[in-house]
Amino acid sequence: MFNSFNTAMKSRFGCKIYKLTLSGGMTCPTRDGTLGTRGCIFCSAKGSGEFAAKPCDDITDQIYNAKKLISHKAKDAKYIAYFQDYTNTYAPVERLRPLFTQATKPDDIVALSVATRPDCLPDDVIKLLSELNQTKPVFVELGLQTIHESTAKYIRRGYTLDVFEEAVSRLKAAGIEVIVHIIIGLPYETEEMIYDTVRYLAKMKINGIKLQLLHVLEGTDLAEEYKQGKFELLSMDKYIDILENCVRILPPETVIHRLTGDGAKKDLIAPLWSADKKNVLNTINKRFKEHNVIQGSIYNVI
Repeated sequence: MFNSFNTAMKSRFGCKIYKLTLSGGMTCPTRDGTLGTRGCIFCSAKGSGEFAAKPCDDITDQIYNAKKLISHKAKDAKYIAYFQDYTNTYAPVERLRPLFTQATKPDDIVALSVATRPDCLPDDVIKLLSELNQTKPVFVELGLQTIHESTAKYIRRGYTLDVFEEAVSRLKAAGIEVIVHIIIGLPYETEEMIYDTVRYLAKMKINGIKLQLLHVLEGTDLAEEYKQGKFELLSMDKYIDILENCVRILPPETVIHRLTGDGAKKDLIAPLWSADKKNVLNTINKRFKEHNVIQGSIYNVI
């Protein structure tokens, strides 16, 4: 079967691993006026951190509260401190160092995961991440979404592909593991365009990937375009068809951290089938078992 996050983390750390979603209270260059003020077209007001802790809380308090939320299922587990919302390296090193150091201090925190943008990784930040990586593993999550410049402009990503490539190269040189987010079902992208993005990442030999279904959330500019009928969304069957092909493209060593994702139900406009996460995951698992999905088994990466 495919190299899932759960399997990879249990093999690496010897137990079940949960992510504790934390907030550093940062913003983003597409929101503070540097590159724009509205964020990416699909991004909610919470900066894709619907499940992150309140940014005003002390990191130690955030960790405590995050553990309480999953205490009913996290027996004998360990954790990854996950800075999720907005851009978590968009601050001076003097601010980042105490945040990240405090987050990784508890013995049951086995790793640090930092979601950010490739254009927000200056040398001093990568040096800090490299230093932290000497104590506990550091994962940097980069929101690429697509390799196609026309789509990147449409979603207001705010950087070109060469910026992403340079960031990945510098992170790898510093010994830091790279996880990349892509969105499946972006408006005006064909299936082949999606597979182009996955083939590109397969050649880059990234450490992990998050395959994310496009959600339309209330309050986003994407929601306005959807309400105007400018694009259609994928059905669950079609999404799983594409997802299966994406997984087959990837090298077997690439850890798949996410197969779909979910937005806050109160903000979700579409696709409504995605709100039943248990059913979606069960359907994916059933399909993958029926089709014997193994990474790298169909498409040649050329």
